[in-house]
Amino acid sequence: MKFSNSLKLGLIGMALISASFVTSAQSISDYRQKHKNLLAKQNRVQDKIKVEEAQNYARDLYGDKRSNNNTNSDLDIYSEGWNSGKVNSYNGATIPATKSIDVSKYAMPVKHRVINSHFGYRKQFGRMHKGTDLKANVGDTIYAAFTGKVRITKFERNGYGFYVVLRHDNGLETVYGHLSKFLVKENQYVKAGTPIALSGNTGRSTGPHLHFETRFMGVAINPEKIFDFVNGSTHRDHYTFNRNSSDNASNGQSASASKRR
Repeated sequence: MKFSNSLKLGLIGMALISASFVTSAQSISDYRQKHKNLLAKQNRVQDKIKVEEAQNYARDLYGDKRSNNNTNSDLDIYSEGWNSGKVNSYNGATIPATKSIDVSKYAMPVKHRVINSHFGYRKQFGRMHKGTDLKANVGDTIYAAFTGKVRITKFERNGYGFYVVLRHDNGLETVYGHLSKFLVKENQYVKAGTPIALSGNTGRSTGPHLHFETRFMGVAINPEKIFDFVNGSTHRDHYTFNRNSSDNASNGQSASASKRR
């Protein structure tokens, strides 16, 4: 059988189209098979995670910075008494009987390791010394002992002189007294080891030094129970606060309420 040239061309074209379609279909099928694991799989609406579950998961994953042992744990650590302007901003607060405080991430407040005066009752003055006096020359750099936020930068002529109070993520507050210059501002967030001030001889001071206090909810704790100043470290990674401990100024010989340190 003989075909015209036009018919031959038509048959050849149809054959080419058919072959192209088969090849294309096979290519798409192969592509889908090879990449089936990359195709998005949509979950049903009823399988979506609940908001409460997500919040609980985030809390478990990142931890809750608020203390479980603190009866005021429903309050933000940087809100209670924040604007009081007083060294002890927790007056009237319920203080827990015990509290484990993480002191593992620390920095020494001053480079010197010499203690000029210890924490405790001073019979000759009839008052408590609520901190540890550390050797420091005028102009020495003072460092944040722990990570936290600056609550107070202030001057007190008959007491601390120029002083800084930091509130820390671990629940402690630290006080730095007799300074000559501030290097931070109130409400500034600082990391442990950040320079916060320069030492001096301001306020009620008999010579250049750093007056350093550690407090929990306003209760002054003997800094030497937390820090080993001679070796430049903390005694352990956690300090256990005990409301009735002799480590605290409130349980030593009482001082006049008007005398804070």
